[in-house]
Amino acid sequence: LGGGMAAEGSKAPARGFLCFPSLGWGQASPGLSGVRIEAPTAVPRPMAAVDSVVALIQQAVHAEDVVAIAREAGRAVMEVYNQKEEAWDVQVKGDNSPLTAADRQANAVICAALQAAAPHIPIVSEENKAVPFSVRKHYKYCWCVDPLDGTKEFIKRNGQFTVNIALLRGQQPVLGVVHVPTEDVTYWGVQGKGAFVRKGEGEDTPIKCASFDLEAEGLKLVGSASHVSAETKAFMDRFHQPELTSMGSSLKFMLVATGAVHCYPRLAPTCEWDTAASQIIVEEAGGCVLQAGRCSGKGELLEPWEEALAQQLPVQYNKEDPLNPCFVAYGTRLPPGGAKEPAAGAQAPAGEK
Repeated sequence: LGGGMAAEGSKAPARGFLCFPSLGWGQASPGLSGVRIEAPTAVPRPMAAVDSVVALIQQAVHAEDVVAIAREAGRAVMEVYNQKEEAWDVQVKGDNSPLTAADRQANAVICAALQAAAPHIPIVSEENKAVPFSVRKHYKYCWCVDPLDGTKEFIKRNGQFTVNIALLRGQQPVLGVVHVPTEDVTYWGVQGKGAFVRKGEGEDTPIKCASFDLEAEGLKLVGSASHVSAETKAFMDRFHQPELTSMGSSLKFMLVATGAVHCYPRLAPTCEWDTAASQIIVEEAGGCVLQAGRCSGKGELLEPWEEALAQQLPVQYNKEDPLNPCFVAYGTRLPPGGAKEPAAGAQAPAGEK
């Protein structure tokens, strides 16, 4: 991961971009400006039997482009949202979660645009056919997409749903975009570049988590508007007179990233596409998203959440099972006594690294 290169002749600002290697075939085409072959790589078996050359491609992925894709998907979502409910074509998936025409249309927009922008990067989406782990485990980079996070909130017509797009490097998100279609507000973050929010096509404003002492009174906590477990309530009871609020979808993470709340515990099931984009935004804003123990798809805790949380391990991605562990998203935690250095597990905002 390092600096990127804009397309030749492009005058667009290269803000918030990543440059990364990926495997590709053959030689660079003269029409592919901004893509260059760096060096040939060894051809792994069984591909050695293929009469081609595996080469290293370096390409800049601009956050600006991913923001535009998320906004386009958001417009597709709003086209459905603004119709009568009978046009939503609500279905129930195998895991009992709802699926609407908005999910499907947004997914089509995102997948087509990402494939056009970076055809060599595979896409893992909630609404696509599952890719076997035997294939995924070899991914160096991949997209992790939730075209409509908060479908239940969409159906309730409360506006609390988002479009989530993340770029993963191995098991870690390195770019994330969370778009709020009803408000045309977009949050985005890039590893080492910081986290930002933008209204419409306006200017990017840096965002930063609130700094706090876990022992302080009156800390602000946010929970799910649709999923509240007994374990989540038990976690919240550890705080001194906390202020509690509820919110749907990835907006809970954005409250942490902007400093509106201090903590978001989720001791209940989620999947990788629900959290990947938000995690890098929270991390770049100075917070962290820590594992709090494995759970089943039905919400049964498979290990003590207190012990898992004490290990201070960030949530990881592109696992064999896309089910996330339980987790807690914190803002910038300070050691007891109010020292200015962040606690272990916290990420310093990009400007402070």
